[in-house]
Amino acid sequence: MTQERAWRKSSYSGGTEDGDCVEVSLAQDALVRDSKNPSGGVLTFSSTAWKNFLESR
Repeated sequence: MTQERAWRKSSYSGGTEDGDCVEVSLAQDALVRDSKNPSGGVLTFSSTAWKNFLESR
């Protein structure tokens, strides 16, 4: 499931490929993973929860 999705690195990673940060994949939900360990665990958020998180920043 997670390998078929497009991932976007956080802008807080410094814009470098080797920057350690998180990646997000947005579709009908939001998946978040550690960019250093893309095959590791993934957090899943509903689109509503992700929207609320972004608006609270």
